[in-house]
Amino acid sequence: MNHRAIDLWVNVNMGDGIPAEYLQRVKEDYFKGGDDFFTSLTIDETIAQMDEAGVEKAVISTSVRNPEPRVLEFVTERPDRFALAAYVRPQKLMRELWRLEDLAAEYPVAMARVVPFDIDIPPSDALYYPLYAKCVEMDMPLSINTGLPGPPVPGECQDPIHLDRVCYRFPELRICMAHGADPWWGTAMRLMIKYANLSIMTSAYSPRHFPDEFVHFMNTRGKNKVMFASDHPVLPMKRVISEAEQLDLRDGVLERFLRTNAEEFFFRDRQPPRG
Repeated sequence: MNHRAIDLWVNVNMGDGIPAEYLQRVKEDYFKGGDDFFTSLTIDETIAQMDEAGVEKAVISTSVRNPEPRVLEFVTERPDRFALAAYVRPQKLMRELWRLEDLAAEYPVAMARVVPFDIDIPPSDALYYPLYAKCVEMDMPLSINTGLPGPPVPGECQDPIHLDRVCYRFPELRICMAHGADPWWGTAMRLMIKYANLSIMTSAYSPRHFPDEFVHFMNTRGKNKVMFASDHPVLPMKRVISEAEQLDLRDGVLERFLRTNAEEFFFRDRQPPRG
């Protein structure tokens, strides 16, 4: 059975150029991926795969420094089906944040995105604070990768505990942990109970491997906190949704997981605190 879904992490350009060495390691050592792992998709191909899986909208990524014209074509030609995650390098400070503002003024940007392992600096560091303040000013949700990364690089910077002080100091900042939280699921769940402004997307994590306590969280205090994302084509969206349908979820929780929570968190009307 296909459900309407919003996929918060879809890759349409993984075959563009030569993959970084660390991505080769992820493919071969972590996901045991096949030849289709590094695939670039056209708009029509992506929509056909979305329709087959029951995905009505997909979030695709581009950097704010060098927005990729081919990625921008997706949101220009089909803004009803695609939105952007704008990858920000926090170490570039205000120049990068002005680029974020410019991109969001011209294109449908659903979220800003940072990946701490890229710079091996935890999100509790003050380096990120200008980005947090700008996202609050824009009422822009922020995706922050958590959990040990797949690449063979240091991962302590992605322990969710680093978000404790961030959520406390920036209560207006809407933060969504990305790529799950393994092996720190318990920390992530406790933080989401503690802070109203913190949620999680399960990108790059197969539902059949969700810990039992995380499924319990989805059914109880986390029913409004957990959001679907596939990392397609790394994990095909159709496969991920099929596995989600097999989870032991209470009435209404699957719909919230696949669509409603994302719609309320990322696609509600923006309400900047000043403006």
